[in-house]
Amino acid sequence: MIEKKAWAVNGYLALILMLALMIGGIALLVQENLVGIPIVILAVILASGILVVQPNKSYALVFFGNYIGTIRQPGLWLSVPFAIRKGVSLKVRNFNSKTLKVNDIEGNPVEIAAVVVFRVIDTAKAIFDVEKYEGFVEIQSETALRHVATRYAYDNFEGKGFSLRGNPEEVSSELMNELQQRLKQAGVEVTEARLTHLAYATEIAGAMLQRQQASAILSARQIIVEGAVGMVQMAIERIEKDGVIKLDEERKAAMVNNLLVSIVSERATQPVINTGTMY
Repeated sequence: MIEKKAWAVNGYLALILMLALMIGGIALLVQENLVGIPIVILAVILASGILVVQPNKSYALVFFGNYIGTIRQPGLWLSVPFAIRKGVSLKVRNFNSKTLKVNDIEGNPVEIAAVVVFRVIDTAKAIFDVEKYEGFVEIQSETALRHVATRYAYDNFEGKGFSLRGNPEEVSSELMNELQQRLKQAGVEVTEARLTHLAYATEIAGAMLQRQQASAILSARQIIVEGAVGMVQMAIERIEKDGVIKLDEERKAAMVNNLLVSIVSERATQPVINTGTMY
């Protein structure tokens, strides 16, 4: 089905004509003139074609089982009499998906939810090509969300590639594109799709939190060690360059050991002062 424009004329002029016919026909009937009967019938037929279209609303007209067109323009209109009218809202609407439990690409169970912003752009497709397009949008949105969630890991601990938590914009963009492909057959346009909830499932949340903490500690330690090695190397080179003291290999090793311990240690180091021996 493809939406097309239905035949319609100014409803105000049609209303005036209908009232004139009705008054004239009744007047003729009062005078016992049978010509008034078809005039009144014509007025009734015209009245059945009067249609009021509100803003952001459209009506698909069906005449004896045939789709004859859609009226989108707001106002009062006269269209095909006795046509069945099926209205569809053209307003932008939100759909909040349920919190779904799915497995990411690594098999970890995660909880995920999204909000989808959409509107109807083809009345004929929305009414005739799918059964209740609102339910169709709901089911396809959840299906697309499940499909996209299984393509990524919840978090990328190695820092390579995309993840659900680390790349929300890219994931939302892919979700929107997939939804548009799924919903175009229903005459629906997706204007936005974003994740509203993302978390590990309850049964593994504790374990994954410990993994995140361990990964963060490991990354921090790596940075500290790299910095400490650089500082120690710079200190030894500066001492040798300025000729403050001559260090043999044993003293260098001891100094490196002491400096690394004092820099890398989580607690402040306590110096031990050697005052000499009694004997």
